Amino acid sequence: MISEGSITKRCGCKDPATGKRLNSACPNLRRSNGSWNPGHGTWGYQLELPNVPGRGRRLLRRSGFADRDATRTELDHARSLLALAGDDTGLAAQIGDLLHGCRNGVPLPDRDTVAARVRAGVPASVPTTTGEYLTAWLTGRRGLSPNTIRSYGDHIRSYLIPHLGDIPLQSLRTSHIQAMFTTLDQRNEQIRDAKAGTDPIERTRFRGIRPMGPSSMVRLYATLRAALNDAVRRARLIPTNPALGIELESGARPKARVWTPKAIELWKATGDRPSPVMVWRPEQAGQFLDHAQNHDAVLYPMFELILHRGLRRGEAIGLRDYDVDLDEAYLSVVQQITAVGYTPVTRQVKSDAGDRIIPLGPTTVAGLTAYLDMRHRWQQVNGNTWPNTGLFFVRPDGQPWHPQTISDRFDHLVKTSGLPPVRLHDLRHCAATYLRHGGADMKEIQEVLGHSTLSLTADTYTSVILDLRRPNADAAANLIPRKAA
Repeated sequence: MISEGSITKRCGCKDPATGKRLNSACPNLRRSNGSWNPGHGTWGYQLELPNVPGRGRRLLRRSGFADRDATRTELDHARSLLALAGDDTGLAAQIGDLLHGCRNGVPLPDRDTVAARVRAGVPASVPTTTGEYLTAWLTGRRGLSPNTIRSYGDHIRSYLIPHLGDIPLQSLRTSHIQAMFTTLDQRNEQIRDAKAGTDPIERTRFRGIRPMGPSSMVRLYATLRAALNDAVRRARLIPTNPALGIELESGARPKARVWTPKAIELWKATGDRPSPVMVWRPEQAGQFLDHAQNHDAVLYPMFELILHRGLRRGEAIGLRDYDVDLDEAYLSVVQQITAVGYTPVTRQVKSDAGDRIIPLGPTTVAGLTAYLDMRHRWQQVNGNTWPNTGLFFVRPDGQPWHPQTISDRFDHLVKTSGLPPVRLHDLRHCAATYLRHGGADMKEIQEVLGHSTLSLTADTYTSVILDLRRPNADAAANLIPRKAA
């Protein structure tokens, strides 16, 4: 049975004799004709809340209303919230807790919002934060690939909860989400400035941390949008999705470009690259491998393998001994070692397509055989201290490579070689381009690279090497008869 509640009018006047507040007994609350005096005192109400075993009587007291009608409206609103519980005494106690925790002057919870929580089975007395909702949403997802679940989890833990987690879900606004992306943009600038600067402390501070690219921002946004869509459509916790309308930079993959003489000339003059993704010509790749062999013989075999067969950095570091069969001339890509922040993490490859077998040619087999001979000499020098990691590529002391160390050593070799700059990941683009112009079809390149779709391979890894296409450049023109010389 829901209490009817009561409405009163009070003031702060005191009895001159006792000094006590008069409250509702003040004679100035009414006019001489008995009607209420609108210029004195304020209205309020009290409502008895459902009993909870082990607790005393609880009252919801609210005051400060300008007139009786406003007071009655809120009292009826409070009673309508309690009515949502029906005969469920436990739910009635939860809603009572929710009302009892509302400070005077703060609006009571929206009835539709509380009703949605009741339908969704969410505790009515505890305001659901965005972080709590996202965690519960991820736990309840079904039918998604492990890679998608992992991606959602990384986004929620690393970005969404730190930036939006404490905001009540019902209070989440578009401005909060836009502010998160603005903060991430500012963080990106901070990382770039630190890496480009000369301050060793700042460079160390951001070691192993990369700025988020546009495509990563778009994927983060897609995760949040999907979660909030479910909050609207399935759980009915919020009326609309506040993520709609957010504008981000396009996440389209940048086109790879080749280091032509003109591009090199521009780079030397301005430091600019035609594209974030750059590809060496084959002769430039050969110059790099020669330089690496002479100046970093330890890592040269890994760089050669990446250039020949297009492995990702983490896939090369994560290769195990029994993944590489040089007698049969193939290797299996099963796991990868990546860095989260600066912490190495061993994971399975991203997808079923990424779990692949790659054939090896005689040149690659010869290079890896020479590497194993060198590794055997390292092991003899280390003796009993040599660790049994099971990894194929290891440091001279037998320990695993840190992913960032590989990138740092590669960047140093590129800089000292005098070649135009490429990223370590760009060696993968180089491999795909060389395969294409060496006669491999797109399906073969897709399988070697471990792409899930042929379109991804075609869109991303088919840069044009002008010198290799030049013999056919006039093929169309030569078929068109002209009278003029």
